[in-house]
Amino acid sequence: MTRPLVLASASPARLATLRSAGIEPRVVVSGVDESVVDEPDPAVLASRLAELKADAVVDRLREGPSYDGLVLGCDSVLELDGRVHGKPVDAEEARCRWRTMRGKAGVLHTGHCLRAPHLDRRIVRSAATVVHFAALTDDEVDAYVATGEPLGVAGAFTVDGLGGAFVERIEGDHHNVVGVSLPLLREMCGELGVAWTDLWTVSSR
Repeated sequence: MTRPLVLASASPARLATLRSAGIEPRVVVSGVDESVVDEPDPAVLASRLAELKADAVVDRLREGPSYDGLVLGCDSVLELDGRVHGKPVDAEEARCRWRTMRGKAGVLHTGHCLRAPHLDRRIVRSAATVVHFAALTDDEVDAYVATGEPLGVAGAFTVDGLGGAFVERIEGDHHNVVGVSLPLLREMCGELGVAWTDLWTVSSR
């Protein structure tokens, strides 16, 4: 039996990752103001934001017909030099961020909250991946920021877009850097008694 999944995120990268894994979720943007959470621990911060997103969407679903699927909320932050970074607020912040993190390694934390509203159950987990950044020149930093891509993503970088050439290597789950850890999500589904393959909406490619 196919189990429906709602993705409580506007991230096109998360959606594409789930689709590539055979899952076609319904997207419901949470509308959560991420600035309301003040938490110094990056893993806890990412997890709390993921919970808020999932909770907001579950509340919205309860206003409609009965829903027996799952709701997934995710949020990512970058830990670098002991500081926590989300999405840069503007191009200047993105530029300063890259000039700080080039040639260094940071830890990308992604919080995951998976809820089964019909069972009144939730699983909250976080995953961490070490990311090693290339030593970009000032011209490369300026050119990358000018594309606008760093402004819409946690940590001001991607591995699945223009920023991929600026990530030298990672230690851990590649999918987690994109925004959702598929192996972790599979484990979370199992804890809720849902087979990973029940989320598949396609049987073959």
